[in-house]
Amino acid sequence: MRREPREDARNRTRREALLPLLVAPLTARPRLLVGLVLWSLVEAAPALLAGHLVARAVDQGFAAEAPLTGLAWLALMGVGIFVGAWGTRQAYPLLADVVEPFRDDLVRQVTESSLDQAVSGRPVDASGVSRLTLQVEMVREAYAGVLMVVRGFLLTVGGALFGLVFLAPPALLFVVPPFLAGLGLFLVLLRRMASAQRDVIVADEHIAEAAGAAHAAGRDIVACGAEDGVRAELMDRLGAQESAARRLAALMPVRVLCLAVAGWLPLILLLAAAPGLRADGLTTGAILGAATYVTGGLQPAVRSLIQGLGGSGLRLAVALRRIHEASPRPAAPTGPELRATADGRRPPHKASPVPPASPASPASPTRAFPYGVAYDIELTAVTFGYGPHADPVFRDLDLVLEEGGHLVVVGPSGIGKSTLSGLISGVLEPGSGRVGLGGTPPASLAPADLSARRVLVPQEAYVFSGTLRENLCYLRPDASEQDVTAAADAVGAGPLVAALGGLGADIDPVALSAGERQQIALARAYLAPAPLVLLDEATCHLDPASEARAEEAFARRPGSLVVVAHRISSALRAQRILLMDGSRVVIGTHDEVLEQSHLYRDLVGHWSDDRVRATLPRSRS
Repeated sequence: MRREPREDARNRTRREALLPLLVAPLTARPRLLVGLVLWSLVEAAPALLAGHLVARAVDQGFAAEAPLTGLAWLALMGVGIFVGAWGTRQAYPLLADVVEPFRDDLVRQVTESSLDQAVSGRPVDASGVSRLTLQVEMVREAYAGVLMVVRGFLLTVGGALFGLVFLAPPALLFVVPPFLAGLGLFLVLLRRMASAQRDVIVADEHIAEAAGAAHAAGRDIVACGAEDGVRAELMDRLGAQESAARRLAALMPVRVLCLAVAGWLPLILLLAAAPGLRADGLTTGAILGAATYVTGGLQPAVRSLIQGLGGSGLRLAVALRRIHEASPRPAAPTGPELRATADGRRPPHKASPVPPASPASPASPTRAFPYGVAYDIELTAVTFGYGPHADPVFRDLDLVLEEGGHLVVVGPSGIGKSTLSGLISGVLEPGSGRVGLGGTPPASLAPADLSARRVLVPQEAYVFSGTLRENLCYLRPDASEQDVTAAADAVGAGPLVAALGGLGADIDPVALSAGERQQIALARAYLAPAPLVLLDEATCHLDPASEARAEEAFARRPGSLVVVAHRISSALRAQRILLMDGSRVVIGTHDEVLEQSHLYRDLVGHWSDDRVRATLPRSRS
């Protein structure tokens, strides 16, 4: 029983909080506000004088059989219209000087809020794109329109009522009550329309958020067979938007009733009372002048107000409130002690060592790796976050990959798999802890030495203009043609080499597909002398069979292999699997991770035995 008063209090608080946001752009520049008021008074001249001039034209001109005098008074009214138009012309630039800084401030607020989310560790709201591209522009246009409508309404209605006071005071009894009744009815309706408009905007945000999340997790969705569920969720969001739009549309016709009561009923009552007013001493010109104030002042002002606030005003109020609710101004840091106790701390990640691979098959190429040192990977108490205030992606992560090991990293999109490969490869540096590559921190190695120890193949493969051989031998310029051909054949790029015209063919990177660029990058990495290969979703544009062939080739290649996988079949080919599950990591064989992780069981469960078996080497199927 106490719920409705609390809801009313919340609504009242929201309205009170919204009003300063609307007034602030006007009060921020007092001189601008004064100029706007002065030019607005000039613009209001026709509304103030129209009824009096019509009354004079009738009583002193046409009714007195002096048409020239009547025309002169009407001509003076025409001059007043031009003066009002001139005042409007001068007011528009001042309105622009109010609206554009307001819009810039909103863009800055939304952008700063999104950046603050990104560096503070909170999930970044994908609907921020909708606020920046749609809602801010909606506020900009609606704010300008509402300023013009409200300013025009106040000036026109004020001028018309002020003119009636001096021209025909008794007519106010027939004009003011229905005018106030229609206006009050509209204001009551406006609250319901604002609620429906807010539902439409929130539904738009939910669609943008769901679509952005689906796009970011596209490969996970396909790999897990979750297309139907994601599609159903998007259709639910679209259905909610449609329902909200229908509710809003159903309220729009009621605005016609408000206009009829506030704009047309006063005229009807005034005309019906005209004989009585005439008997009480009002002249015909005064009655026609009062009708002019209604038809030329009140009616257009009410129509503009209802259309403006019922359209632009609703979008302004709802979008502006939504921006300030969803994109609050970032608070300044209050001290290192608060940053050190950021909420959502994760327990330390611990991962057991990954044993080396089995000896290479006789068909594997022999290599003499440089430096004569071990090529193991060791992460000790590694903590890393994107920004000083961001919640770490890893906290106190320990991981050992012994020389010759084969590790596959799996987990949902955005969980930090590529971050891990960046730390191992030296592309990223940990905030704390130590990363060892063959016993040496990657950051302490010269670029040439680091390239000789490891090769990283990212998702978007890089291919440059030149010959195919130059691309394949970029990391090993002295490779023989036999070695180059063997590397291409090993990763399944032999048919591509033939299709392009051989190793000496000139290639255009733009003309290659994403999968062809990945095959070239894979062959280049396979040929490289580096003992450590990191494949960061480097086969995502290949079909499962081609991906299996490439990964099996790297598994037979001497050295260590780390694969950031986008298909579960990659994990089934590995010695060890490292599953990233947000709050923890799990490492072990397929069976061990399957037993320990519900997430991994879900991922594997969406793959049928036939689909998995088709991507595995024959020796394991």
